[in-house]
Amino acid sequence: MLEISDLVCGYGQVAALRGISLTVARGQLVALVGANGAGKSTTLRAISGLVPARSGTILFDGQDVTRAGPQKMLRLGVAHCPEGRRVFPHMSVADNLAMGAYLRAADSSLREDYARIYASFPRLAERRHQMAGTLSGGEQQMLAIGRALMSRPRLVLFDEPSLGLAPNIVEQMFTIIGGIRDAGATVLLVEQNAFAALDLCDHAYLIEAGRIVKAGSGAALIGDPHVRAAYLGG
Repeated sequence: MLEISDLVCGYGQVAALRGISLTVARGQLVALVGANGAGKSTTLRAISGLVPARSGTILFDGQDVTRAGPQKMLRLGVAHCPEGRRVFPHMSVADNLAMGAYLRAADSSLREDYARIYASFPRLAERRHQMAGTLSGGEQQMLAIGRALMSRPRLVLFDEPSLGLAPNIVEQMFTIIGGIRDAGATVLLVEQNAFAALDLCDHAYLIEAGRIVKAGSGAALIGDPHVRAAYLGG
């Protein structure tokens, strides 16, 4: 579904990605793990059109989208759930979800999708009229996920969904993300909780200093001595 080849991009004079290549097959959950500053978030931002590529290619369903902007990527079925949740704090839960569906304003199935999101996240249903900025961190993360799903994406990009959450909520987040894959969407997950991400994924990539240095199944990377020593605390 997604093919990245020799992608180089960055900020100003700083190259954050130095020729990375990776593939995300349809229906898979693929994890991208690495340290802070390795280029994980930049990879997602490049895919969703927020950071321009300097060279290399990004193909989505065989279509070259290297120069596509965020709106086109959303129309093609790519939803980005950003680091830090980025909900609209002065809008209600319901209005935040509506923003996720703004390209589908005339879609008759919207009512079904609201019901599906509220069924998946009962806390959001209870707080549908509450301002998003007054929600807890875990509730805001649920809202960010629900907002992304309102676009009915084919590929969901998750950037550090467990960041700043209590351990019991982290476990719930990973269960939800696995369920999104099991329901038929394709997922690319960026996550500092390397063990949880590798344990959940179908395939994984390790990125260091803007380069992919290892790839394989989650189990293979969990068993890799370098990965264990550097990222898994063992």
